[in-house]
Amino acid sequence: MKIVLAPDSFKGSLSANEACSAMASGILKADPDADIDRIPVADGGEGTVEALVAATSGRMKHAVVTGPLGGRVRASWGVLGDGRTAVIEMAAASGLAQIPEAKRDPLKTTSYGTGELIRAALDRGFRKFIIGLGGSATTDCGTGMAQALGARFEDGAGCEMRRPMTGGSMGLVSRVDASGMHPGLARSKILIACDVRNVLLGPEGAARVFSPQKGADPAAVRLLEKNLNRVIGRIEKAVGRNVRGLPGAGAAGGAGAGLLAFTPGTLKPGIGIVLDAVCFQSRIRDADWIFTGEGRVDSQTVFGKAVSGIAAAAASLSVPVIVIAGSVEPGSNALLKKGVTAIFSLCPGPADLDQAMDSAGPWLEAASFRVMRIITASFPGRGKARRRRRGTGQAASPKQGLA
Repeated sequence: MKIVLAPDSFKGSLSANEACSAMASGILKADPDADIDRIPVADGGEGTVEALVAATSGRMKHAVVTGPLGGRVRASWGVLGDGRTAVIEMAAASGLAQIPEAKRDPLKTTSYGTGELIRAALDRGFRKFIIGLGGSATTDCGTGMAQALGARFEDGAGCEMRRPMTGGSMGLVSRVDASGMHPGLARSKILIACDVRNVLLGPEGAARVFSPQKGADPAAVRLLEKNLNRVIGRIEKAVGRNVRGLPGAGAAGGAGAGLLAFTPGTLKPGIGIVLDAVCFQSRIRDADWIFTGEGRVDSQTVFGKAVSGIAAAAASLSVPVIVIAGSVEPGSNALLKKGVTAIFSLCPGPADLDQAMDSAGPWLEAASFRVMRIITASFPGRGKARRRRRGTGQAASPKQGLA
């Protein structure tokens, strides 16, 4: 049988690539002749770079840039297997996970380092980008990122604000000059991986919905809302278009709005971008089964997460999908109506969270073995029959990028 492995990361325990390896080991123990295609995936958040680089046989790059609190950090970005597409995630340079919980404060954090990563790729000649917005520590409307790419921000005295912009300092901006943006941006194709549709301001905006998750208390939330409202007016005047009300503008503390304003970027669901980049539809065309999974599936998984995107793609080709998750929560059966065949927990019995996360690799391998034993016993000869029905057409190369 041809088995496609397409797990997301199991956050805190396994990367998507590591999950692929655990699944493959278990499946091959049950069926040593299985034909396995590994396609680690992500939905645009943390782990997107690693997953796309692994799935397309690309390569990793590294740079020392400005971290979310202004110090220097070593951040990774990637080049897809096509050799022409750069993939960057905000979590690498401006991520919440880089800051101890006691020091989290979106009034003090900056997206400047993400802009430095984009600039580094532009300086190397890249003009095709995938930018993932998940996992940011910032609520600066992308001003730090834009500043690193050449935007100029001035205070009330007309002086340039040279320090990396933050959620607090954006409230001091009186004028924005976008004339000095990196010249490569105008000739670039930028896909922004974004799984939220929140606008920038208001009850469903960046400050009120997301900044409390990044350390903002009620007073900070009110100030961030005020500052966002001030700075976006100056930005829109400088670039000549309104972006504040666009779905996704509030993503990553307003970085969605910043990218839409200062670059020719297009916001799209993260899992859709990832599946297109790895030629997923072509690679599953002659598959007998797809194994996917992530740390937890619940009632929200059906709304744009990696597993639901995989199920939708598979349903169009009638390929059955097995989900193996760390935790299977109430409401997860909604996935069964979206193309998922069955859902399993990797836990062999009752376990606390720490034990489950520490044992995720061997437990995922064992669960994959058990499921594959059921498949081989229940569907003997399925692989040959399926290939007779579908033919043996050549699948697209995984070394794919943006069209």
